[in-house]
Amino acid sequence: MPISVLTGFLGSGKTTLLRRLLGDPRLRDAAVIVNELGEVGIDHLVLREVGEDVVVLPSGCLCCTVRQDLVTTLRSLYMRRRRRSIPRFDRILVETTGLADPAPILQTLCKDALIAERFRLDGTIATIDAVNAMDQLDRHRESVKQAAMADRLVITKTDIADAACSATLKARLAAINPSATQLIAIRGEIDAGHLLDAGLYNAVTRSVDVERWLQADVHGRGRPYAGVYPNALTHDDRIRTFCLSSNEPIDWEPFAAAMQALMARHGDGMLRVKGILEVVGEAMPLAVNGVQHVFYPPQHLARWPAGARRSRLVFITFGIEREQVIALLRGVFEPVDMISSERAGVLPTNSDFGESTHGRSA
Repeated sequence: MPISVLTGFLGSGKTTLLRRLLGDPRLRDAAVIVNELGEVGIDHLVLREVGEDVVVLPSGCLCCTVRQDLVTTLRSLYMRRRRRSIPRFDRILVETTGLADPAPILQTLCKDALIAERFRLDGTIATIDAVNAMDQLDRHRESVKQAAMADRLVITKTDIADAACSATLKARLAAINPSATQLIAIRGEIDAGHLLDAGLYNAVTRSVDVERWLQADVHGRGRPYAGVYPNALTHDDRIRTFCLSSNEPIDWEPFAAAMQALMARHGDGMLRVKGILEVVGEAMPLAVNGVQHVFYPPQHLARWPAGARRSRLVFITFGIEREQVIALLRGVFEPVDMISSERAGVLPTNSDFGESTHGRSA
């Protein structure tokens, strides 16, 4: 079952967007997890209560609050759905707080065995305030991490922001996270179809879209953000995005051990790692996806994407240069070309991100 994570800094329009999405027919069978029901402004829309922390909205969506932690909430929702004590749902949206670091939430989806077996990360959506985002990106590391780890960047308030400032913001966001799709939402209005199925698997076509998921080619086209920052040193001065590719099949065990060493040494700085690999002894490719210290279980794909049959790894890092990554992967993943676009900001290290997984799920 797909889970979408909706994040965004304080006042960026995250809750306004969520309210609009809850009325979309495509989310009629969705469950939404929020910190407080009142924050979503749905009290006057409640159709009926089905539990002390779960309500059903007129659209048919379930809405529930986080109880203790996300794992507890997801387990509870799953078991109640299985017992049919709540209406059936087919996807979940998780709204973070405005100051949340999305990394621990993304890691939660693969660290708990029950959660990892029954739910998959569909994508991360970040709302960006066109009026205030430049200052927020300068001052708050959470704002930069939300943008860097997103699959979709929804820019809000462009109707009241200066056009030149909006253009500068878009350039800066493209420098921080070149593979994220940038979208515009005016007062929360947006096509929900552009936000759903942002991950590797497309629920509509029931297929995988590796090219869109990796978007590795964009990492060679961009240029570092060249605007004038109000501060001498900003939070995104050390963000790097680069793609490594290899034409040689990899031996999985040495590669997994090397990635485990990379995560152990530089996990705090590995914001996102995504890739498709040609593995010795495997006829079809293997997809890998990681957030900081934690990697999701690798996924076998049914076919190779169109084009060259080769391994590709896309990295979004802070404080870690591509040469450091190559040094740790040397001998197990030899890049034949190295397309990189270095991005600008400094993010202080945060050590509260969990532990590496082991073995094949490394």
